[in-house]
Amino acid sequence: MLYIEKLRYFYSTEARRLFKPLTAAIGRTRISPNLLTVLGLALTLAAAVLVWYGHFVTAAIVFTVGSICDMLDGAVARLSEQVSPMGAFLDSTFDRVGEGAVLTSIALIYARDGNLWLVGAAFVTMIGSFLVSYTRARAEALGLDCKVGLMTRPERLVLLGAGLLLQKFGVLAVVMYILAVLTAYTVLQRILHVRRQFAEASAREGDQKP
Repeated sequence: MLYIEKLRYFYSTEARRLFKPLTAAIGRTRISPNLLTVLGLALTLAAAVLVWYGHFVTAAIVFTVGSICDMLDGAVARLSEQVSPMGAFLDSTFDRVGEGAVLTSIALIYARDGNLWLVGAAFVTMIGSFLVSYTRARAEALGLDCKVGLMTRPERLVLLGAGLLLQKFGVLAVVMYILAVLTAYTVLQRILHVRRQFAEASAREGDQKP
């Protein structure tokens, strides 16, 4: 747990600090946050194609660059004062499309090899990743906080990138099993977190009744 928290801190805080000069430079150009969002999706889709053709190291590099674009679009939007509900909607939607494409490509290569266990792990990871996002969105629509969880998007991206990069050593298969278990666990964490908030709200209402 402590390692995951340190990794999350690095990705969410230190990585953004390291890329702050790049963010400022992009903010001074005509490159819009939405263009970065589209570029991030295009690179991620390209990574999915590279995975299918077995170019795992190149796929890892392209996937990482696409993930950086995904990280920068929001920062550029805030810096250039171009934050918009439509931009946030596109960013969230394209994130799901890109991640789903890469996981589908991984599932297909394992299906081609006849490894149904890893096919199952890839699809469990895909369903879990969508549900991790959905549970937060649904909870926030109800006015609740739901940012908890062991395997959120940053952790999934880091693990996927590492798995692709080290595929020749069999790391990707291990990563897929880890992702399958931990994304499912994260969904459960968020469900229980929301349930706890509802229970606490009900208890407060009960205490306020005469």
